[in-house]
Amino acid sequence: MQIKDFMIDQNLKELTEHRTVMLPFACYETTINKNINEHIPLHWHDELQFILVRKGEASFQVNEEKLTVREEEGLFINSGCLHMAKDQIDSGCVYICLNVSPSFILSQELYTTFVTPYIQATNLPYLHLVPKELWAKNILDSLMKIYQLTKENQPYYEIDISVHLTLMWKNLIMNGVQLEYEQKEMIKNQRMKQMLNWIHTHYAEKILLDDIARAGELSRSECCRYFKRILKKTPLHYVTDYRIQKSLFLLQQSESNVTEVAYQVGFNSTSYFIDRFRQSMNMTPLAYKKYKIADLIGEGV
Repeated sequence: MQIKDFMIDQNLKELTEHRTVMLPFACYETTINKNINEHIPLHWHDELQFILVRKGEASFQVNEEKLTVREEEGLFINSGCLHMAKDQIDSGCVYICLNVSPSFILSQELYTTFVTPYIQATNLPYLHLVPKELWAKNILDSLMKIYQLTKENQPYYEIDISVHLTLMWKNLIMNGVQLEYEQKEMIKNQRMKQMLNWIHTHYAEKILLDDIARAGELSRSECCRYFKRILKKTPLHYVTDYRIQKSLFLLQQSESNVTEVAYQVGFNSTSYFIDRFRQSMNMTPLAYKKYKIADLIGEGV
């Protein structure tokens, strides 16, 4: 399964349902540059996420931290953390992704003691899984086995998956992370989500810095500091990038034209839209539209 049209709501919460018919989890292989955006855009979800890079390497951002995950390495991303991924230097990065509901990790009797403290900790947004560490290798080995089990679909495979999930979580909590709970960090993450939520709701309208700052209950200067620290860009630069991201799907509709799309996503000038699109995508919107429609025809869609 390859999720190409990566759907998120106004809160950046991913809308993809991460479950099989019976179980609250999903395990699949994905190629980053086959996504409609040619990267995995910024989003979050309640599920825990485990990743194993099988080919190439990827640049991930989790909250405000960036790291590179190379072939045979992996990544754990905690529940509720903002994250995104890009192919590193066009390596053709392919990875296995496991998304699982925290409630499925352990039984209800063990959940409060061994799961809740870890998903609520503010110093555990992610863990880089490097196979030279035995605990990390055990997690990656179990992730690979779960992926194989979902493909083989043998009798009682659900029980085997449950066993491997338990082993993965046991190895994760045994690595010795000292958990911390900082109220300031929780508030910062919530305010960032509030501002992004406001942008994603109003991106097609005229947006001022004051509007974004007000959504996060911050001053203009503090709002800019949040975006610079977490997203490495100004709030209004983020708005422009998000509008371009939203234009990609619209441009693939055969009946759309560039001017209509520009105004639909909030640009009040077609020439400015074309200029910013070219800077972001290294081609004009019209060239992108022709390229994508030809690609869809080639795939027989």
